[in-house]
Amino acid sequence: MEIIEWNELDQGAREAALERAPQNRSEKTQLIVSDILKRVSSDGDAAIRELTFQLDGVDLQSFRVTTEERHAAIEGLDVEVREAIDSAYQNIKKFHHAALPSNFSLETSSGVTCQARYLGIQSVGLYAPGGKTPLPSSVLMMGVPAELAKCKNVILCSPPSPSGEIDGAIAYAAEVCGVDAVFKIGGAQAIAAMTFGTESVPACDKLFGPGSIWVTEAKRQVSVGRSATTIDMAAGPSEVMVVADKDANPVFVAVDMAAQMEHGTDSQAILVTESRDLAEAVVQAVLDLLPQLNRRDLIRSSSRYSRIILVDDISQAMQVANLYAAEHLIIQTEDADIRLEQVTAAGSVFLGRWTPEVLGDYCSGTNHVLPTCGLARSVNGLSVSDFMKRITVQRATADGLMGLAKTATTLASAEGLTAHALAVSIRRDGCQSGAVE
Repeated sequence: MEIIEWNELDQGAREAALERAPQNRSEKTQLIVSDILKRVSSDGDAAIRELTFQLDGVDLQSFRVTTEERHAAIEGLDVEVREAIDSAYQNIKKFHHAALPSNFSLETSSGVTCQARYLGIQSVGLYAPGGKTPLPSSVLMMGVPAELAKCKNVILCSPPSPSGEIDGAIAYAAEVCGVDAVFKIGGAQAIAAMTFGTESVPACDKLFGPGSIWVTEAKRQVSVGRSATTIDMAAGPSEVMVVADKDANPVFVAVDMAAQMEHGTDSQAILVTESRDLAEAVVQAVLDLLPQLNRRDLIRSSSRYSRIILVDDISQAMQVANLYAAEHLIIQTEDADIRLEQVTAAGSVFLGRWTPEVLGDYCSGTNHVLPTCGLARSVNGLSVSDFMKRITVQRATADGLMGLAKTATTLASAEGLTAHALAVSIRRDGCQSGAVE
């Protein structure tokens, strides 16, 4: 892992030091995904059955998980895993419930009342990675806000295991969140099914969830194609930035970086510190940790995109952090609360030595679906509002119309829209003449 002196870099070198791993969106990937989307759109369940056998090696006649299958999968789940899911669910629900938007109504001018009404999106589709690496935490992060938003129809797609079964932890998390239906479908074909609908899978109004490059590319294509399906956000490789002072625990810093780097070969972990001693200790600590970690090969690969940046002081470190706009920002300094006030761009922030980013991944209560690739400058993490739509309402009395008539007709005329102006003036004239009540 390279150690870089920030103040020895010119502008171009600084930008290079904060670059993410290149996105693996090859022309071949785009073409394969496009073909999958067309096949599912055209042939529905038959295409999904063929693709599941071709890509997952599983021959399924039915994709929907039955009540009996779900119960069998849950019964085989370790009790401690169930309890952990229950605990995480409660914390996530508490936090997201506090963020529920509220309907409101107010009189903006005499006789004119405006309202905002929040409604859950009718039908939402959730995708959770499964198979060899099931992620029940992702089900919770999507299922809880969908439940709180009172979406009418919530479905979940997750890849089948090699034996054609649904993962028990996925099934249990879905049940806890009140998911209406679970389907054993993975990859781009799952995104296609939830976009276009098939004989088994209902079409959804909005899609959520992380996944492989195939899932990510499929979400991108359906969001800009003729179907124009809404998606949660464009997901990139996982990333963390740690801002640490000279008194930080190097092992804590190292394991937080390793935890992010084990997500994939294109994951990124960056440490920004004022202390070369800490930097060198962290490098050694990562090396010492590797023999204990089952994904050490992934960590070695992702270390190509990970680095340590030396700065003059923590104030400069915070400037670097805002330039990077990390998905996860850990502030492991003695004055972490004060440094929080300097944060202007981050997906989620973790304060102090006792707050590993992993708590946010699973159970602290905040959402782990977060903006990557610098999008945290303008995009926030997943919340209940992402599962809702706002409908605005207005009502004017005759007096209210009269009070706003001049403003409306003047602006309509300034824009050259005579029908707009007439829609107001004809009512105004009717009010004035008494011909219209």
